[in-house]
Amino acid sequence: MLDHAFLAAVEILRRSFDDAMLDHQPVEERIQSDLIGGDLTWETSYALPGEGRPPRVRADVTVDWPTWSQTALRSWRLEGELDEPPELGIEIVLRIQQLASEPNLEAVRLALAEDGPDLGSERLRRAAPTLEQVFDEDMTGVGWAVEFAYDGTYEFSEAVLADPAELEPILGPIGPWVASVLVRLGDLRLAFRPPEDAQDI
Repeated sequence: MLDHAFLAAVEILRRSFDDAMLDHQPVEERIQSDLIGGDLTWETSYALPGEGRPPRVRADVTVDWPTWSQTALRSWRLEGELDEPPELGIEIVLRIQQLASEPNLEAVRLALAEDGPDLGSERLRRAAPTLEQVFDEDMTGVGWAVEFAYDGTYEFSEAVLADPAELEPILGPIGPWVASVLVRLGDLRLAFRPPEDAQDI
């Protein structure tokens, strides 16, 4: 286990998605650092096995470690006091793409629970959907995509900061939850574009 709250969280989430037998989309993974603000962000994507490239349904995962959380962690390590607990922001965007026609948003919404997994004292909360229409160069509509996002914040306790392995029961269930949601979305009766016409839309 890596001895840093952010990196430990990333490691646990990676293992959780792998244990759930989801296909990692390696091109999508990156860790970014804001050179001015100091924030760290991990972004990655997963899909169901056998979905192909690009997948019809996928989960885009973002984990944020703001600079003030790093400052709070450093202060706790140096002074032994936790005045303001560090926080980890988590967003999971569930995306259905390559749709041949405008989807029934209510049918998609009904396949999704209002809340996601627990994050200690909070839960991942579902946000309003985003609907996209894609056009070709002739301004002809060629496809649709819809996204439902879940986001939340995990607040670190001193016990978890002292032993990042304590994150396992908190973040470990996220991978199986994402897998089950992707299966439900994949089972919806939606019209998709033929594979030969598919683009990442």
